[in-house]
Amino acid sequence: MTGKQHIIIVMLGATLLLSACQDVFEHVYDDPQEEVVQKEGQLYVDASSWLHWHYVDLQVLTDSISTQGRTPTDVAYDIPLDSIGAGNSGEGVEKPCGIYTYWYDVFGEGMEKREFRDSYHTLAQPEPERWSFAVHRNNVRTNEGAVYETSFTSMDDLPESSEAFREQTFTADTWNETDVWTVSDRMLEGLIGNQGIKVNPALSSWLQMKIPPMPPTFMLNSHVFILRLKNGTYAALQLENYMSTSGIKCCLTINYRYPY
Repeated sequence: MTGKQHIIIVMLGATLLLSACQDVFEHVYDDPQEEVVQKEGQLYVDASSWLHWHYVDLQVLTDSISTQGRTPTDVAYDIPLDSIGAGNSGEGVEKPCGIYTYWYDVFGEGMEKREFRDSYHTLAQPEPERWSFAVHRNNVRTNEGAVYETSFTSMDDLPESSEAFREQTFTADTWNETDVWTVSDRMLEGLIGNQGIKVNPALSSWLQMKIPPMPPTFMLNSHVFILRLKNGTYAALQLENYMSTSGIKCCLTINYRYPY
């Protein structure tokens, strides 16, 4: 092989890798600003950005609809990215707020094969004074709430009251530093910076990203989830769709019932 042929092969390989990464991180920074028609009992959230959490207050949502006849928008807060000075924390220690970088075998065995690389501390995630749940792409967190996944796949089939579920085991938010993908500047190396934060594994299961294959596939779990809020009230939530009308992923159409 000549030196020129070697350079061409290397350049071709880099091009294919970049193309694959673009498929993996398709629409990372899209801002579709689409006009979406929502049915009664539906909420639409464009959660496609890596850089924000979108907060929903179900009580404000319900009050707004009853008094104004319309659905208010969610409130978006930036994910803190600036370091505040701490170094590599490693694993197996108490974890502070920060960005945790992992290597993922996205072009091999998939996201389940990963290795911790480094971390740095940031400010805590800002949030509004009142909120019920928040979404970031396929991640969901609650405000000191807990979640139960039902066997129902239609809101219409739910029992009349949440009393039917109150003796079930609800899942609280748990620490996560591998799934809230936030920093993409080294994604060509398979390195992703994740926000270390508590998320709800039960409610986050309503949308899962699978790699392989490449490009990735999204799997929607259509089950209805029961959210127990910290004030003792209950809500029913169901992800109906995760794509915008133009095909942008992680634009969420959520069916809800509150109070339930």
